[in-house]
Amino acid sequence: MSGDWVEEIISARTPRTHGRFARWLGRTVFGLGGWKMTGQFPDLDKVVILAAPHTSWWDGIWGMAAKLALGLKVQVMAKRELFNPLLAPLLRALGAVPIDRGNAHGVVPAMAARFRNADKLWLVIAPEGTRRRVEKWKSGFWHIARAADVPVVCVYFHYPERLIGIGPPLTMSGDVSADMARVREFYKPWMGKNRSTV
Repeated sequence: MSGDWVEEIISARTPRTHGRFARWLGRTVFGLGGWKMTGQFPDLDKVVILAAPHTSWWDGIWGMAAKLALGLKVQVMAKRELFNPLLAPLLRALGAVPIDRGNAHGVVPAMAARFRNADKLWLVIAPEGTRRRVEKWKSGFWHIARAADVPVVCVYFHYPERLIGIGPPLTMSGDVSADMARVREFYKPWMGKNRSTV
C-alpha cells in the first residue's frame, strides 16, 4: 500500500476530523494488522454507510483503525449496552451513537432529523444488527436512507485478504424487498472473520 493511500480513498467532500497523532495511530494499527483498503468514498456530503459482514468484535477494531487512519468524521450506530461508564466517553469521542435495540421505534425519525439538521453527515450501520448469523437483515438503514433522502454506500470486510472495500453509492427505491436483495447480492462474495453474509 502506497504512502498516499488515504488520499486515494477519500473524496473532496469526505467529512474529516482527528489530529495527526490519531491518524498516525490508525495507520500504524491498520498496517501492523496487515489490512488494506480498496475503492473510493463518494463525493457526497450525506450518506448511510453499511458495514458487513459483522461477525466478530474484531470488526470494530479494524473498522475504527481505518476510521482513524482516514481521519473520517462519521457517526456509528452502536448498541446501548456498550456504553458503560468506562467506555462511553471514548465511544462518544469516536462518533458512536447509543441505540436501544429493544425500543427502536424512534430511531428512524431521530436519525432522519440528524441528517436534515447537518451540513454533512456520514452514518455507519451494521445491517445485520448482531455478530450472530441472521436470515433477515434489519431494514432500519433502508428506512433512514429513504426518510433522509440519502444514498447507501456498502463497505465490506473481507478477512481472507484482510481487505476493507468501498462500493458505489446506491439509491434506495420504494421497494424495500428489492433493495434489500440488491444489497445482500453485493455482499455475497465477501467473507467476515467467522462467516459470510449468506
